[in-house]
Amino acid sequence: MENAPAARRRMAVSLESVPKLARGVYLRLDETRGRWVLLVPERVLAPDEIAVEVLQLCDGERSVAGMVELLAAKYAAPADEIGTDVIDMLQDLADSGFLIEARR
Repeated sequence: MENAPAARRRMAVSLESVPKLARGVYLRLDETRGRWVLLVPERVLAPDEIAVEVLQLCDGERSVAGMVELLAAKYAAPADEIGTDVIDMLQDLADSGFLIEARR
């Protein structure tokens, strides 16, 4: 993977990562169904409420640590537990090519 072109490299998600949706991936509210969907090339995914909340924070400006801090405060939950879950979820999305590291 070391010699892979930059566009094909997958993001390794950490607390320092600043994720954003990859080109061609959109989070949209499907008003007909009354739920959020993740539109990816040739597919539509239906993330759960918590995944939607995390995806909405993937703005290319905020670090994963910042996301975890916000979510821990909102849900009065331990940041280390939330951090593990958020990183795992984001890594799955990055491995699928749906998230990339924002250039800063």
